[in-house]
Amino acid sequence: MLEQYADYIAGALIVIGLVGIIVPVLPGTLLIGAAVVGWAAITGGSTAWTAAAIVVILLGLGFVVKFAVPHRRLKDAGVPASTIVVGAILGVIGFFVIPVVGLFLGFIGGVWLAEARRLGAPRAWPSTKAALLATGLSILIELTSGLLSAAVFVGAALMT
Repeated sequence: MLEQYADYIAGALIVIGLVGIIVPVLPGTLLIGAAVVGWAAITGGSTAWTAAAIVVILLGLGFVVKFAVPHRRLKDAGVPASTIVVGAILGVIGFFVIPVVGLFLGFIGGVWLAEARRLGAPRAWPSTKAALLATGLSILIELTSGLLSAAVFVGAALMT
C-alpha cells in the first residue's frame, strides 16, 4: 500500500524541504535527501536508486558551496566569523520572540550590533549589508541544489 503513495509522500516532503530552505525552520536539504532516498528504497529499481544517488551528490555539493562561496565574500568584505555567530544567536532568539520573522530581524540586528561594537555605528551598515548578501547567496545556493534535486526526483518518478 505504501508503494502506491510513495511518489506523493516523497513529493510532499520535498516541497516541505524547499520551504524549509527558504524559511530555515526545518532542515530542508536533509528532508529532501531523506525523502528521495526513502522513495528509492520503497520504489526500488535502478532508475530510483540512480536518482537518489544524483540527489545526494547535488545536495552534498550544494551544502559545500553554500558555505564556501559566502564565506569567501564575507572574508573579502572584512566581516569576521564572530559577527555572523552573534547574528545567528540573536536570530534564533528572535525566532522564538517573533516566530519566523524574528529569525531575520534578529540576525540583521545581531550583525549590526556586533559590527557597531567593532567598527562604530556609522560604519556598521556596510558590513551588515555584506553579511545579508552573503546569507542570501547561501540560501539561493541551497535552494538551487534543492530545486535541481526536486527536478531529478520528478523525472525519475515519471520514468518509474
